[in-house]
Amino acid sequence: MEKRKSAIFIIIIMLIILAIALISYLKNNNSIDEETAKCIASKSRLYVSKTCSHCEQQKEILGNYSSYFKIIDCIDNNEECRINNIIGIPTWIINGKKDIGVKSLKELKSLADC
Repeated sequence: MEKRKSAIFIIIIMLIILAIALISYLKNNNSIDEETAKCIASKSRLYVSKTCSHCEQQKEILGNYSSYFKIIDCIDNNEECRINNIIGIPTWIINGKKDIGVKSLKELKSLADC
């Protein structure tokens, strides 16, 4: 019985350490300052759709900085999306290069060279 209590205690401690590590990773992976957000926004466009859950996730990642970004909805701007050959959403065009999928702020910073 004592061994079982020890094992449960060790598992709880490991879960706490894992949770702290995950929170730290997420915080570091998704934090940038306003100047960096403006830099990324100046070099990028984001193509989305109102019906896309991944697009909503991307907007949540942008958070308070989303107003700096040019976000084009392919339902409302079908022609622009066709001209830019947008075949999947969300799609980023950063420094003239197309990148499909949800990106962290850290990834966007790297892609934009900011």
